[in-house]
Amino acid sequence: MLFLLLLGISLSLTIQAHSFHKSKVISSANFLSGGVYSQLNSIDEYFSLRSKNEELATENARLKSVLFNRIDSLDLDKIDTIRGIKKIDVIVSKVIHNTYNSPENYLTLNSGSNDGVAVDMGVINDLGIVGIIEKTSPRYSTVLSVLNIKSKINAKFKKSNHFGSLEWNGKNTGYVQLIDVPRLASTIRKGDTVVTGAQSRIFPENINIGTVYKIYIDDKTNYYTIDVKLFNDMTNLGHVYIIKNNEREELLQLENDTKKNE
Repeated sequence: MLFLLLLGISLSLTIQAHSFHKSKVISSANFLSGGVYSQLNSIDEYFSLRSKNEELATENARLKSVLFNRIDSLDLDKIDTIRGIKKIDVIVSKVIHNTYNSPENYLTLNSGSNDGVAVDMGVINDLGIVGIIEKTSPRYSTVLSVLNIKSKINAKFKKSNHFGSLEWNGKNTGYVQLIDVPRLASTIRKGDTVVTGAQSRIFPENINIGTVYKIYIDDKTNYYTIDVKLFNDMTNLGHVYIIKNNEREELLQLENDTKKNE
């Protein structure tokens, strides 16, 4: 113990008396402390990723609301004050359960009626459509996935107004089928983009779906059936955005009244 004490005193005196030794000690100390601070910062960043992801998702929802409602970008700060005239509301949510290996697949979200979620609202993410709200509880909701043989969504080609019905044949999780496309749509090519159509009362027009992968021609009818390669990887979903069309009920009521008068 005495030896160690004397050794420490001698080292201290040596470092204080010689600038070279002093600079080396300071450099080593800075290296060690820098390494420790770097590791602590990495740990802190890791644990803060969840909150940052939530913040990014919320901001994306806000920007999507601006886009869907075509509000001037200069009026971003006013978006919450004009809620009464917005056509589309966007609710941020997260997938907490996802099935994709059966003919009838569903997702579960951590948002429900308490958050304003209701049946028949569209669900999308940054890559494209995900599905449609099937049922809700106060805190959760289930989604009819696009990978469900019961799913039917109006879709069209981005470069034209030719449209069809988007369905799934229950086979490949990376592809859905666009059916009832008229043979008049003869300019369709592999790689063309498929988006949501204007006739949808659930999704805004021009939400991405995927690209044309293969075209089948039925010689007995006047229609094409098209395999569409999804932009989304439906086996790997995180944050999603629930789309509320504030004009949907008015449109449906008007259309129903028109049919009754026919």
